[in-house]
Amino acid sequence: MAAVVGGYVAGQPKVSEPMVWGARAQIITGLILVGMASAIDSIGKEPDNAKVGVKLVIAILVAAFAEMGRADAKRGNDIAWMTHAAGGLAIVNVLVAVLWT
Repeated sequence: MAAVVGGYVAGQPKVSEPMVWGARAQIITGLILVGMASAIDSIGKEPDNAKVGVKLVIAILVAAFAEMGRADAKRGNDIAWMTHAAGGLAIVNVLVAVLWT
């Protein structure tokens, strides 16, 4: 999350390589954490599947916009809205995590 949001807030209107890797890592680590939380009985509660689903969809969108934005930046077609979409959705994902009770 820090790589995606930090890369977005840094001020460059293009998707950087750390943003792409951060978006990929968000999906992988999120799935691992949810799997571990579901598998461990000592926690005493199950994860909120609706919240997990919403966060997964947003994380996939962040990764998709980051991948497309980085590919376009490599070709020289700097499309700023993909950077804003990836960064903005990453911030929305943080807000979902914090504010959804």
